[in-house]
Amino acid sequence: MQFRRLDYRLLISALVIVVSAGVEIARERGPSFLRPGLRLYAFVANAGDGTVSVVDLIRVARIATIAVGPSPSGLRAHPKFNQVWGVSTEGGYVFAIDSASGQILARIPVGASPFALDFSRDGNRAYVAASGSSTLVSIDCRTGQIVGRVRTGKRPWLARVTPDGKQIIVPNRDDSTVEIFDAATLVSLATIPVAAHPEQVAVLPDGSVAFVSATGSNEVSAVDLKRRVLIANLQLSGAPAAMLLKPDGGELYVNVPGSHGLEILDTWRTEISESMVLGSAPTGGTMNADASLVYVTDAAANEVMPIEMATRHLLPPIPTGRNPGACALDPSGDLLLVADEDSGDLAVIRVRTQSLITMIPVGTRPSSIAVKLF
Repeated sequence: MQFRRLDYRLLISALVIVVSAGVEIARERGPSFLRPGLRLYAFVANAGDGTVSVVDLIRVARIATIAVGPSPSGLRAHPKFNQVWGVSTEGGYVFAIDSASGQILARIPVGASPFALDFSRDGNRAYVAASGSSTLVSIDCRTGQIVGRVRTGKRPWLARVTPDGKQIIVPNRDDSTVEIFDAATLVSLATIPVAAHPEQVAVLPDGSVAFVSATGSNEVSAVDLKRRVLIANLQLSGAPAAMLLKPDGGELYVNVPGSHGLEILDTWRTEISESMVLGSAPTGGTMNADASLVYVTDAAANEVMPIEMATRHLLPPIPTGRNPGACALDPSGDLLLVADEDSGDLAVIRVRTQSLITMIPVGTRPSSIAVKLF
């Protein structure tokens, strides 16, 4: 009888241990802010096979693959609708995906070689620059209809909406100019010469200055959007890659793969204030909500480098798959997602422990990520 009682106690103890372990694993793998019924999906554009992979970040598993067309890129979660949008660079169109069902809601022809898109502040419009046809297009997000189209300079790289939603900034790569358009009418307001081959754009929160990366001259151009003139061209140590702007606009971080580092721009003084050596080839990056932690992907070293920006302290690197590039944080900042272009997987990293949870196979050459909570 004593033996059976002891077995019973051991069984209860074992069950408690198993349940506790299961709860801890669930906490470790799933974001802590989620309530029952909420879904958290990552959408990954696979440039090599024309698909978008859908990854359930609660189950930490791929649940769907959507054929969207050749060379998908520029994925963005729609701020108003339960949708994810992107572009087919080779197909020359914008596509919209229903987040819940994975169905393609629309394919909207915009012109040759679009690379990215941006939304208006209210989410009612999408703006796309078609690089190959030198046009800027405005799309009604409710109907999927094109409501405006205008000529730009040569090879517009992207369209970036200013924080107040009133203007659109378009860098024309082959003209080495930045063009400013009225967001409501698409009327061209100004064309400003900048450094050679401008591509990426970051705009200060008050809309006063735009910083434009120039790969042709290894510079960042600062443009006064009020007076619509060039302020300065800031020389970097190599060709710029990703640019990350602090939420308060005080600093701009620019990855420079060729010099293995990060250039830090003081945006108030319009000058390069510091440089950091990070690794082999820092390319993509993201930051948490208060910019206390910046994450930079190293394409050559196959890792992510966390940086405590207040002290400029490098934390231990986190391993990923091969050739990590695009990265994103989930809405809570609990999970860091990294697209590994050469190994075709999505690295899922727990921010709290700065450790790799798993790598999920997606498609060929994953190149951009959008996260949707619904």
